[in-house]
Amino acid sequence: MEAGYIKALHIIFIVTWFAGLFYLPRLMVYAAEANQLPDEKAKSILQSQYQLMKKRLLFGITWPSAIITLLLGARLLMIFPLTGWLKLKLVFVALLYLYHFSLQAIYTQQKNNEFKYNGQQLRLWNEVPTVILFAVVFLVVMKNTLDLWYGLAGLAALILLLTLAIRIYKSIRKK
Repeated sequence: MEAGYIKALHIIFIVTWFAGLFYLPRLMVYAAEANQLPDEKAKSILQSQYQLMKKRLLFGITWPSAIITLLLGARLLMIFPLTGWLKLKLVFVALLYLYHFSLQAIYTQQKNNEFKYNGQQLRLWNEVPTVILFAVVFLVVMKNTLDLWYGLAGLAALILLLTLAIRIYKSIRKK
């Protein structure tokens, strides 16, 4: 298969994998918050629905996309030389797979009605793939590590600005 087709398919499955990595933790947040409901019937109905949604997303989209992304990426490594920026990108990709495994563990915990993390903790954990996405895109587009650090510094500044804006909004809303 021509390298262009493999690259295109690789990108498509990266996108679908990230869709799962972005949405799955949100469902976990909702499940954790539903677990705090005082109404047992509502809690049970919501938990059942969220568990079904998480299962379908994890095993129907996220895992298949992660596996196909890995296979296509391995094929691309056979075609293209391993350069410095690509080595660093692979470190971030490894971190992304570790993140994916962590979501699998949280999924299993919640499936067993163990809620070790609250909604706020899961919301923060949901931001990890965004940081990795920024890093990988800057590396792939710029093909050097210096621009990666500038991009991550810009992301950190954006996160700080958004956090500040949210706190200001909350304090205004409380008044």
